[in-house]
Amino acid sequence: MGLWSARLLVGVGALLMLAPFYVMFVFATHSRTEIFSMPPPLWFGNDLAANFQILTERIPFWRNLGWSVYVALISTVLTLLFCSMGGYAFAMYEFRFKKPLFALVLGTMLLPSFMSMIPSFMIMDLLGWIDQPRALYIPGAASAFGIFLMRQYARSAVPRELIEAARMDGCSELGIYARIVLPLLKPAMGTLGLIAFIGSWNNFVGPLIVMRTPDNFTLPLALRTLQNPVDTEWGALMAGAAIATVPLIALFALASRQLIAGLTAGAVK
Repeated sequence: MGLWSARLLVGVGALLMLAPFYVMFVFATHSRTEIFSMPPPLWFGNDLAANFQILTERIPFWRNLGWSVYVALISTVLTLLFCSMGGYAFAMYEFRFKKPLFALVLGTMLLPSFMSMIPSFMIMDLLGWIDQPRALYIPGAASAFGIFLMRQYARSAVPRELIEAARMDGCSELGIYARIVLPLLKPAMGTLGLIAFIGSWNNFVGPLIVMRTPDNFTLPLALRTLQNPVDTEWGALMAGAAIATVPLIALFALASRQLIAGLTAGAVK
């Protein structure tokens, strides 16, 4: 395939992927009547302010947005902490049942997510965490993918000789982790942090299972409540979705190179 053919193929693929986002932003500026007109509008309109007013009247939008930011940030911090610890332990320590335990961690990645819905609800109900934000960020704080990513990167980026030298100098295991291992794991942690934030921000099933009060809904679940069989305000819904998408687009644009570098850095030792 020639260079220009490859560029054309990539360009067409990029347009196809960007088309839904463009339509979403365009529909966010039109009323419901205009959206369902034929042909549908393909350029921006003048109803963005009206749609946003409808959005804030029907749901506590700013509170829901605040909960999404809070849950995503806490989830990201906990994921980075526990996954970096777990990945470092599997990479550098020798302990009993190490291989079976790591195989068990990887095995959890093979289970369909819907299989954990009922057990998750039962556990959260038993702990009294229903309708509590902690039910959204604590259960997934040590993800199997995160541990696997950190383990693979630590094996290639953390020299054992450096760890042994620090021990000989009297550095504690926690000190080795904080002063030596974490700085070396920064590229992989940047990648995992981006993935964890996006996953938590877009999480719909988790809040749907455990959240009951509209004021405690995260943004994806709150936007879903705008849909009904009778009078769905699609312009307001698109406006909310557009606002929820902007932070992710900006974050990915700023950290896309970090994401790719972190995912591929541990592939070759």
